Amino acid sequence: MYLNKAFLYGNLTKDPELKSLPSGIKVVSFGLATNRTWKDKDGVKKDDTTFHNIVAFGKPAELIAQYLKKGRGVFIEGRIANRSWDDKDGVKKYRSEVIVENFQFGPNAPGQGGETFNKPAQAESPAPKSKVENMDTIEYPTEEINPEDIPF
Repeated sequence: MYLNKAFLYGNLTKDPELKSLPSGIKVVSFGLATNRTWKDKDGVKKDDTTFHNIVAFGKPAELIAQYLKKGRGVFIEGRIANRSWDDKDGVKKYRSEVIVENFQFGPNAPGQGGETFNKPAQAESPAPKSKVENMDTIEYPTEEINPEDIPF
């Protein structure tokens, strides 16, 4: 069995670009930046940013183009694909991309404009009291359970 799977969580580096294929299928492409932080052997904190090319087709492409904007976080699950083409000067070009199979919107950054997926703000009311405070503790049986008594 072979496996080609990518999981990425990062921020969009530019607004998604929505296009249509000749067949009418929608396709969107955008850049995604992921960060990694670590300490080197001297204990100095280091940061590294990696940029990824992301492509989605069909309904996911339409949703991404409609709701995601530059700087917004998104979780991408997909597969890695490589493609090549000849540019106008006949030079062979290569590009690695992550083809979206599943995605999930990240939270909106504070003060960031654009669409929101949270429920509309309601008048502030006191937070409901936790039901855990009023619950009694659970008493577990002390007798041994016979596996033959389980009905399945």
